[in-house]
Amino acid sequence: MTLAAPDTATLFGLCGAALAGIGLFIAIAHPGLLRRIVGFNILGAGIFMVFGAVARRGAAAGFPGDPVPQAMVITGIVVAFSASALAVALLRRLFDLTGEESLEPPAAGEAPRTEP
Repeated sequence: MTLAAPDTATLFGLCGAALAGIGLFIAIAHPGLLRRIVGFNILGAGIFMVFGAVARRGAAAGFPGDPVPQAMVITGIVVAFSASALAVALLRRLFDLTGEESLEPPAAGEAPRTEP
């Protein structure tokens, strides 16, 4: 009994699903905001890979490649880059104001920092 080698589109889709799972885990499990931003970027990269695999599987079956998932990936990359830049800028401003990287409230009896 021999196992057939999976085609590249299937491997591409499985790698995208694995990246999406890893990114989701990082975004949920880690308390640091910068790590969550990186987790969301990894999650987005996995979703982009799955969309690419969907477009490629149609071309592998003998049909012409579907341009809609490809256009969605290109648009998604631009939106993800701008959202990441905004998130990092907001995180930096939060760090400048509070001196911390988290959104946890101050401990009981501790006054919040308000200097700009």
